[in-house]
Amino acid sequence: MKEQDRKQQKRITSIGGSALIEGIMMRGPKRTTVACRIDKDHIYTEDIEVKPLFKAKFWKLPLIRGIAGMIDSMRLSYKALGLAADKALEAGTVEEEEPSKFEKWLEKTFGDKLMNVVMVIASVLGIALALGLFVFLPAALFDWTLGGAFKVVDPATQAVSYTVAGQFVKSAFCGVLKIALFIGYMLLVSQMADMKRVFKYHGAEHKTIFCYENDEELTVENVRKQSRFHPRCGTSFLVVTLLVSIFVGLFIPVAPFGVKLLNPVFRLLLLPVMVGLGYEFIKLCGRHDNKLTRILATPGLWAQRITTKEPEDEMIECAIEAMKAVIPDDGSDIVNNCACATP
Repeated sequence: MKEQDRKQQKRITSIGGSALIEGIMMRGPKRTTVACRIDKDHIYTEDIEVKPLFKAKFWKLPLIRGIAGMIDSMRLSYKALGLAADKALEAGTVEEEEPSKFEKWLEKTFGDKLMNVVMVIASVLGIALALGLFVFLPAALFDWTLGGAFKVVDPATQAVSYTVAGQFVKSAFCGVLKIALFIGYMLLVSQMADMKRVFKYHGAEHKTIFCYENDEELTVENVRKQSRFHPRCGTSFLVVTLLVSIFVGLFIPVAPFGVKLLNPVFRLLLLPVMVGLGYEFIKLCGRHDNKLTRILATPGLWAQRITTKEPEDEMIECAIEAMKAVIPDDGSDIVNNCACATP
C-alpha cells in the first residue's frame, strides 16, 4: 500500500523516539518507555528516566536549549540502548560472545561500574573520531589541495590568509566533504545485517508517530500505510547541522591570526552554535509546515532513505506498544493542531 504523506496530518506531537536493538524507545512529555521484542508473542516494556543535567532557565533559551537537549537525549539513548541490549541477550536474539582476556580484566577491575566506564570511553573515542573526520580532516584536505590557489601572504608580517573567494570555497568544500563522509558512513553501516533491522525499527517509529499525528487508530494496518520519513528525525538534525556548518564557516577566517591550524579550532569552538541552530531548524520543521520548512526538511528526508527501512509487522507492534504508553491523557504532547500539507 502506498505511504501516506503529511497532507492528512491533523496535529503535531512533541513525542519522539529512537530505534534500538530489537526495540523502540518513545519519549513523551511525561513518560519515556522502551518496548523490546522478546519473542514472537511477547513484547517487554519498561519506563526509563534520566534526570536532566540542565534545569536552569538559561538552558531553555533558543540556541542554548539545543545543546542541553542533545546531551540529555544522548544520556537517555545510552540507557535505552543498554536496556534493549540486555533484553536481546536474555531473549537470545543477540548471541553473547566469549569475553576476551582484556574484557575479563576490565570486568574484574571495574565490576558493576564497567558499563559506565565503557560508555565514557566509547563516548570519548566517538567524539574524537567525529572531530577528526568532520572538523580537522576537511580543513586539512582543503589546505593541501585547493588552498594554494587562494593563499595570500602579508609581505610585512608573513601572515598567511586567504581571499574572500577562498574563504567561501573552503567553507563549501568542507561542508560538502562532511556530508559525503556522513552519507558514505551511513551507506556502509546500512549493509550490516543487524543495522538493517535497526533501520526497520526506525521506520516503524516514524510511521507510528505519523499514524498518531494523523489521528488514526494505532493498528498495524493503519501504521503500515504511513510515511517513514519524518521531519523531526535525528538523521535530519545531523544533515541540517552539517549544512549550517557551511554557513557558519563563511564567518570563520581561513587562517585566523595567520595560523591555518586555528581554523578547525575555531570551527570546534563554534560547534555548539551549529548544533543550536540545527536544533532550532528541526524544531521549526516539526511544528510548522510551509514552503520554508519544506526546503529545510528536504535534505534530511532524503538522508532518511538510508536510515529508515520498511518495517515488519512485529516491529510495528513494538512501536505501537511504546507509543501508547507515552501518550498523555491531557493532550499535553500536542504542539500544533493543523491541516498540514506537503506536495
